[in-house]
Amino acid sequence: MREEYFKWHSPNLGREIQMLVFGHAGYPVILFPTSMGSYHENRDQGLIASAKWYIEQGLIQIFCPESIDKDSFYNKKIHPTHRIQNHVWYDKMICHEIVEKVKNNTYAGKVAVAGCSFGGYHAANFAFRHPGYVSHIFSMGGAFNIKNFMDGHHDDNVFYNSPEDYLHGLNDRELWNMDIVLGTSNWDICFDANLKLSRVLAHRDVSHWLDVRQDREHDWPVWKEMFPHYLSRIKFF
Repeated sequence: MREEYFKWHSPNLGREIQMLVFGHAGYPVILFPTSMGSYHENRDQGLIASAKWYIEQGLIQIFCPESIDKDSFYNKKIHPTHRIQNHVWYDKMICHEIVEKVKNNTYAGKVAVAGCSFGGYHAANFAFRHPGYVSHIFSMGGAFNIKNFMDGHHDDNVFYNSPEDYLHGLNDRELWNMDIVLGTSNWDICFDANLKLSRVLAHRDVSHWLDVRQDREHDWPVWKEMFPHYLSRIKFF
């Protein structure tokens, strides 16, 4: 299984970014790390290995960028305005420096996005903010409300990065063409968050799968079961 390391200066972030890429060809999958996670976290925790068959068959190519959560949502040393602005720049980096460069690697001209825990938030938020670029979203144990990171502050950037809020008014037709999976379990600490987002999507008549596993913790073992299962939903040819 091919593994490549990339490091570059991001013009959107004004700093260096690191990323691992797994596979030699196939449908591009952007895989976000968990809270404050590194670019190698999904490999180290075995999530990449769970998708080994797809990677070695050349069906998918997985892109694992690092997060900047320590400089955005989790940086209590700066004002919430700057926290959310840093995330907006991260979103621009993902969009313009990764997705726009790889989305045409296959026939679809789109990418799949995925992530576990807070990575599930990143995947969902990116997909719903850029529905024209995303064909599939696989959120595993995600939560989708960022207000608790904002210390009561609210502005347009906060609103438009909170899927529970802006989905009510989103009318991009590509939203209804997206394959959306919300993976959770009845023991998941984010179970209620997934139920809430599912209700928002249902209210908009957006087709999605709320996959509730039984008696599983919010942790890597269940996510490693979910990920290869969800990848099978991609039409590779």
